[in-house]
Amino acid sequence: MGQAHAPGGGAPLYSKGYKASVLALLLATYTFNFIDRTIIATIGQAIKVDLHLTDTQLGLLGGLYFALLYTILGIPIARLAERWNRVSIISISLVVWSGFTALCGTAASFAQLALYRFGVGVGEAGCSPPSHSLISDYYAPKQRASALSIYSFGIPLGTMFGAVAGGWLAQEFSWRVAFVIVGLPGILLAILVKLVVKEPPRGHSDLVETPLEPEAVTPAEPVKPAFSLNQEFAELWAVTKILFGKWPVLHMVLGVTIASFGSYGSNAFVPPYFVRGFGLGLAQVGLIVGLIGGFSAGIGTLVGGFLSDWAGKRSAKWYALTPAIGLIVCTPIYITAYLQPQWQTMALILLIPGVFHYVYLAPTFGVVQNSVEPRRRATATALLFFFLNLIALGGGPVFTGWLIDHLAGFHFNHPQVTSIFQALAGSFSPGPADFAAACPGGIAPKGAPVEAAKACGAAMARATQQGIVVSVCFYAWAGVHYALAAIGMVKHMKSRG
Repeated sequence: MGQAHAPGGGAPLYSKGYKASVLALLLATYTFNFIDRTIIATIGQAIKVDLHLTDTQLGLLGGLYFALLYTILGIPIARLAERWNRVSIISISLVVWSGFTALCGTAASFAQLALYRFGVGVGEAGCSPPSHSLISDYYAPKQRASALSIYSFGIPLGTMFGAVAGGWLAQEFSWRVAFVIVGLPGILLAILVKLVVKEPPRGHSDLVETPLEPEAVTPAEPVKPAFSLNQEFAELWAVTKILFGKWPVLHMVLGVTIASFGSYGSNAFVPPYFVRGFGLGLAQVGLIVGLIGGFSAGIGTLVGGFLSDWAGKRSAKWYALTPAIGLIVCTPIYITAYLQPQWQTMALILLIPGVFHYVYLAPTFGVVQNSVEPRRRATATALLFFFLNLIALGGGPVFTGWLIDHLAGFHFNHPQVTSIFQALAGSFSPGPADFAAACPGGIAPKGAPVEAAKACGAAMARATQQGIVVSVCFYAWAGVHYALAAIGMVKHMKSRG
């Protein structure tokens, strides 16, 4: 059955095997979450050419238009998850976002695609807040960063599968088929989650770990408070004060936000850069980007959780120092990779920095979960994701796309300029030719002279490279905030239990 009851008939004690099964299903859910969220980066070049979009519009589709309702609805859904069955919320949400992902394949215009992306964001809002809360009830405080790192492994897994499958499907069939094929299986997973995953009592693992007599560790689940708007706002304010009023937590939140801003922004245009800069096909690009992300980002995500839990037993400051070191180390490696003239060299170098880069995820989530009461954990994740994703996911791809559009226009008019500093300084001055008109969708119109095609292609390639380089510099900035979070972390974690 997966569970037994402790003496006194209190909170159920779940077996390690059952908890592993639950974690695996939540990992699969988060994997589909990121497949459906990020596939647009891999097939974005095909969408751009087909619908004649700009990179700013691609950034909106991959960023703000997804993030807007995703972040706003995350808070009321999280408050519902504090009172209602979290497993049901996850299952319903999975059906909604999977269905809208499939509908993206029917879009005939930018407006329709934007509308469906809003729908994907609505569904995905119900994934992580209740999932984080469930994991925290299944796993004890000193195991949470490790368990959350396994859950967060869905990010590189989803990115990898979305890139490999999406790239191949878009090249062999079309970008429309890619959306449909990756969207529909999520509905079957939703049924499996609902049938297998049990709803644990709130605070179950905190109670089990408490070093008291058996009778004291198995109380019934606390009574749910009556609903009222005043109570809801009081709960939100209580969590907000912890996230933004405690020095270590504040800088963890700033660190994850700034790092994710650079990550979402740069990753949205890495697949297009392989196409624009080196002329590779979508299937080949998907395989390259997917394997790189699955390997390096996957290792980094898992290492971040297990390493910080291990080092955190010696000093809680390592929950902050582990991400700080990783982000500062990865920045120059990324820059070196993207400045390479050969894609093979760039791809090989890119296997390295993700191992350092993605260590920031699990420690951040672990600290946030351990900083609040059991009945506020879904709310804490939702508020964190509201701040994080509205700025990072909503703004990162748009910023990078906007920057690439400006840089492309500058390089189209000044092809002799190669310095990134000169390009940044001059890209916001009006040029003699309108790049969007001369190169609709980033390429020369059919029938245009060969020279025009070369000029459009060269401007897009150089602009994309430089836009990515600027975006990855945010990692070093985020590393500074994580270093600041180490100040007072030991005292803060002791005060929480």
